[in-house]
Amino acid sequence: MEKPSYLKDSDDVKLFNELRKKVNQRVEAIPENRDIYIKIKAVILPLIYFGLYFFAMFHTDSRWVYISSFVLMGFSLVLIYLNLIHEAAHNNIYKSKRLNALVLQIFDFVGANSYIWKKRHIASHHAYPNVDGWDTDIEQSGLLLIVPWIKAKGVQKYQHRFFFLVYPLYLFNWMFIRDFRDFFDKERVILKTQGTIPVIEKVKMVSYKLFYFFYQIVVPVVFFKVPIGLALGAWFLQVIAASIFALFVLLPLHPLPDNAFPKLDQKNGLPFSWLRHQMEVTNDLRENNWLVRNVLGNFNFHVAHHLFPNYSYMYYNEITEEIEVFAKEHDLAYKRFPIFKALGKHVDLLKQNAKNAYYILEE
Repeated sequence: MEKPSYLKDSDDVKLFNELRKKVNQRVEAIPENRDIYIKIKAVILPLIYFGLYFFAMFHTDSRWVYISSFVLMGFSLVLIYLNLIHEAAHNNIYKSKRLNALVLQIFDFVGANSYIWKKRHIASHHAYPNVDGWDTDIEQSGLLLIVPWIKAKGVQKYQHRFFFLVYPLYLFNWMFIRDFRDFFDKERVILKTQGTIPVIEKVKMVSYKLFYFFYQIVVPVVFFKVPIGLALGAWFLQVIAASIFALFVLLPLHPLPDNAFPKLDQKNGLPFSWLRHQMEVTNDLRENNWLVRNVLGNFNFHVAHHLFPNYSYMYYNEITEEIEVFAKEHDLAYKRFPIFKALGKHVDLLKQNAKNAYYILEE
């Protein structure tokens, strides 16, 4: 199948080149040692995750210490994703691609699959954000409908009433269903951009999944005599905590009623140029404080990431200042919301889609 193509607009190409020049000049004026903080995190955050694991193993006599340690592992897993995995996929931590690939492989040890996730993120999500059938991040699950111009069917008509029961299972689906389907189901979106997956990657995926289950469940039960109910319960709470935290960060950035979900025409063409598409489908968050910048990987500045993925999040504050001014000068659709307002807007999108509001408006 032919891949989607962006609208060709020479004026928008000139606009982006102008913006890129401003951003490059701004970043070049920033001391180069700022990136050292991500390199430090590349050591500290995995140590925290696995340190909590070993702490739990040596405190199996206390049920609440064991459970609390696993729950904190869930939170640290998301911090690893925000600060390290995401940046390593874009080769933004080290100059060496080999070292970035090494950091990316941490994902395999915490239940996900680094190979297929990088393909999803770079070749699918970044290439075609919010484009149904091409962006894996909005691939329909059957239970929930994200794309507003697809008509709700079955339980989707009630999704605004039960989504809070589904979302905490997000990472369970990712680890044990989504990864496997993307590797073996020929109908999945990822195969449009990925093509044939090497057999060695399939073997590695299954092997890492088994190892993950082995150290999370089998080791505590067999070697540390943890009751199987406690081992399963603590692990379950870890993944629930990570799911809620991850979606708290990810949901406010693309799937909102204020953002476009562009339709492809008969020739697989998109209605916007690449520059305008990124602005139309992405929004930022107003929160900008020490915690967001230094702990949460500046996830609040998502427009900067889509326009300039070759820069690490350590520069997003300054880059966003340039984008915001430039967007106002050139009438670009830059959007920024408080995080809880953005989360509320996501719920509004689920309600609108459940009630087929898009079709009502069209009529």
